[in-house]
Amino acid sequence: MIFLTYEQAKGIIDWNEAVEALSLGHLRPRADLHDVLMGPTNGMLLNRTARIEGLGYGVKIESVFNQNSHQGLPNTHGAVLAYSAENGVLRGIIDSHLITDIKTAADSVLGAKLLARSDSKHLVIIGAGRVAANLAQAYRALFPQLERISIWARQIEQAEKLAIQLNTMKLPAQAESDLPKTLATADIVSSATMAKQPVLLGKWIRSGTHVDLIGSFTPDMREADDELISKAQLYVDNLETTKNVGELIIPITSGVISSKHVLGDLYDLVNAKQDKINEKQDITVFKNAGGAHFDLMIADCILKKKGL
Repeated sequence: MIFLTYEQAKGIIDWNEAVEALSLGHLRPRADLHDVLMGPTNGMLLNRTARIEGLGYGVKIESVFNQNSHQGLPNTHGAVLAYSAENGVLRGIIDSHLITDIKTAADSVLGAKLLARSDSKHLVIIGAGRVAANLAQAYRALFPQLERISIWARQIEQAEKLAIQLNTMKLPAQAESDLPKTLATADIVSSATMAKQPVLLGKWIRSGTHVDLIGSFTPDMREADDELISKAQLYVDNLETTKNVGELIIPITSGVISSKHVLGDLYDLVNAKQDKINEKQDITVFKNAGGAHFDLMIADCILKKKGL
């Protein structure tokens, strides 16, 4: 058994390997998932567990203390534990921050590889935090033909700071202040915000665009409005983990869409072995909500690269 810190595990796998790990993981039987959340809202412990036939068991344990930032501390602390499918041996423990960084972006990019147009050249990222930085790198790795990466955030200074950071990595990034104008030429839109009111309106999204939604993870959070959700071909990363996110539950509860509007998840898409859906002029939406099975797939990939 090995313990890998963020710095020790960083760079062991690249973005192509991460996306491939998730793709191969979804060729296996559907994961069994179970989450437990305990404690007050200002100091919670979240346990996310998964079992994948042939891959083993994964447990992600994280404390979530939202006031830690006032003390100069990260809001979350945790680890991912991976257990052997053959004998239950604990194969390794990996810093959860690294697993989350990799799996979140790789989840979205896998969805885009299956749904976005193959000739996509303009990526718009909404948000300018840690997730946004990872998204820019992951999308460029899997879509090397991207010619332009636009960054928009409510505070233009944050977008400008991220664009400068990405430029040092030789990524074609630039900050934007006019979101509707920027979206008018977007091929792929990836949104990673903490919004509770839509930041993406259907009237701004042109035909043929792929929209990747990451931010919402509670019933009262959403990034896309009813018009966008209702007119798009809608897919999710996992039917189980997205059931109670605001992106879906709000328009379903209000009667704008039914649960049947969700056309499938990554298990369906990866196993369909079909041509890209969005080679036509359809708008596609992909809701990324994560899950412990993604953590296990990425942890397994890292440990195998370490010979474990």
